[in-house]
Amino acid sequence: MAVDEQDELSEATQREAELQRQIDDLQGQVTGLHRTWEETNPELSSEFQILKEKLNEHSKQLEQSAEKLSQLESENLTH
Repeated sequence: MAVDEQDELSEATQREAELQRQIDDLQGQVTGLHRTWEETNPELSSEFQILKEKLNEHSKQLEQSAEKLSQLESENLTH
């Protein structure tokens, strides 16, 4: 494999890790906001729960994409 390809894979892996950290941070913020919101607006709690579930779905999809990227990286490194 050419050095350029290894650099690109390394950059992609670093970017993936940074995006995952950002998602984790956002999920923490969302959880904190939810607690505050639930205390002040209990009638909106169910709507928030729906949005939180959608966020979790998207996070799972991102994790699956990250796994696929890792598989592709492994395949590229062995060729």
